[in-house]
Amino acid sequence: MSNKNEATNRTLTLKKVIDAPVKLVWEAWTNSDHVMQWWGPPSMKIEMISHDFRVGGKWKYSMPMPDGNLFISEGTYLEIEEYKRIVTSADFKPMTEGVELHVLFEEDGDKTNFTFSVIHATEEYCKAQEKMGFYNGWGSAFNRMETLIINQLKK
Repeated sequence: MSNKNEATNRTLTLKKVIDAPVKLVWEAWTNSDHVMQWWGPPSMKIEMISHDFRVGGKWKYSMPMPDGNLFISEGTYLEIEEYKRIVTSADFKPMTEGVELHVLFEEDGDKTNFTFSVIHATEEYCKAQEKMGFYNGWGSAFNRMETLIINQLKK
């Protein structure tokens, strides 16, 4: 994607302070067994097709939709800085395609400042995605991720 200043009007961001060390938040995001527990809506079963966590590696998950079609989430890891940052391309077919996810993990004592940004190709596309429920959808997923961390990983 293009430079950061141009991306400001094409970016949607969620921030969350998670009451767990950065290592556990990182694990919840990078371990495919954990991702399958929080990634999609609570009523949807997620299947991991591939999860090659390395720069250049591909990830792909599927969820069966009530109409019998599959919802596919996939991308390629572009940058990985352990316990700090993940950048990946992403397509969420059939709803969202051609975006970049920027996931930041900032250690703050025993807590983690978690920042999730999605950069869209155009400002119009960004606004449409926001209206489609970006904050509710991802916010709900990250609440499930936090529950997983606190109830299972932190013990």
